[in-house]
Amino acid sequence: QVQFVESGGGLVQPGGSLRLSCVASGSIFSSYAMGWYRQAPGKQRELVAAISSIGFTTYGDSVKGRFTIFRDNTKKSVYLQMNSLKPEDTAVYFCNTALNFRTVVAGDFSSWGQGTQVTVSS
Repeated sequence: QVQFVESGGGLVQPGGSLRLSCVASGSIFSSYAMGWYRQAPGKQRELVAAISSIGFTTYGDSVKGRFTIFRDNTKKSVYLQMNSLKPEDTAVYFCNTALNFRTVVAGDFSSWGQGTQVTVSS
């Protein structure tokens, strides 16, 4: 079973950038699809971006062209580069993982980590 720790959140001004990191444990990280999700106050958790074990990516409509998900299997890590941040990107960001890419895209997990807070404000 893969476990993970998210980091990299913080306070940033509109138009700024942040890079989130998710470091995983487990010996077969490279076989897993990974996803980044976010949950804003009073809203449902939503998929931000997902990456398959072979590097195929998909993004939520609201972040396309601004965010990039990538992975480094040697470091058992997945990253979310966030550029041109907007106040509406403010949320707690989570990562999660599954062997099945469709599961990651659906975000159908019973267990979540603590996430990392991203606040976009002037």
